[in-house]
Amino acid sequence: MIDSIRNYISEEALPGLGNYIADHGFNLVLILLLSYFLRRFAMVFIKKFIHRAVKRDNFASDRDEQQREDTLVSTVRSVTRVAVIVITGLLLLEEVGINIAPLIAGAGIAGVALGFGSQSLVKDFIAGIFVLTENHYRVGDVVELNQTVSGVVERFSLRETVLRDLDGMVHHIPNGEVTIATNMTMDYANVNLDIGVGYDTDIDLLEKIVNEVGNELAADEDWKDSLIDPPQFLRVDNFADSAITVKITGKTVPMKQWAVTGELRRRLKKAFEKNNIEIPFPQRVMRTMPDVAPKSKNKNNH
Repeated sequence: MIDSIRNYISEEALPGLGNYIADHGFNLVLILLLSYFLRRFAMVFIKKFIHRAVKRDNFASDRDEQQREDTLVSTVRSVTRVAVIVITGLLLLEEVGINIAPLIAGAGIAGVALGFGSQSLVKDFIAGIFVLTENHYRVGDVVELNQTVSGVVERFSLRETVLRDLDGMVHHIPNGEVTIATNMTMDYANVNLDIGVGYDTDIDLLEKIVNEVGNELAADEDWKDSLIDPPQFLRVDNFADSAITVKITGKTVPMKQWAVTGELRRRLKKAFEKNNIEIPFPQRVMRTMPDVAPKSKNKNNH
């Protein structure tokens, strides 16, 4: 049995395989090499083309321009990868002797059936096109989707948006499922800080201290490039149960609002301690009623 298999391989299979490699091997290797180099050089060309095309638009900063480029490159890369893989597969099948005409016709029919059966997928692609063309958000932006999931946009394709949150978790959201997209880093961001102070606080003095701290922060070498407008006292915002709430606002460059707000809190805490301004904590006053002893009734028996 084993000898017959060996004889078959040596007499039939190996010569046939050798002839096949001699006839088609070069073409197969050429197709694979062309596919590889096409993907490599296509992305280089696409990046240069997108860079030149995006340059013609007006952007508020270099960061906005770079994010727009990264988003377009990420989207086109995924489309190019799929197109090259499909074309390469068809060429390989044709080279090995498989008639690809029925496959192409079948793919067309399957595509129609897929379009009817996978409406959600079509919806994702259409929504992705609108996000891309209308520039709702870009790779690198911090966004909140549907008021539930927030994070940095790590990757964007026509089918889905990929976010990474502060815990390092990655969220894949189909574009068709996004109904509300909140971009927290488009063009600029705001410092929006509410602070409670005691009711005995001199509001005029408080306003002076807040504005001084904000101006000092904007003049600091480590922070001046992060600020557009220094944080300033805006108004008395509320009379709470145990504090007067004041609102402080300012304008920062994108992505810097959280760091600036944290540094502002730190400096305000020191300034308030230096000027004896109290940041109260909730207090509850409890009153106890004195015990009233019940009156005793004396009964005299006659």
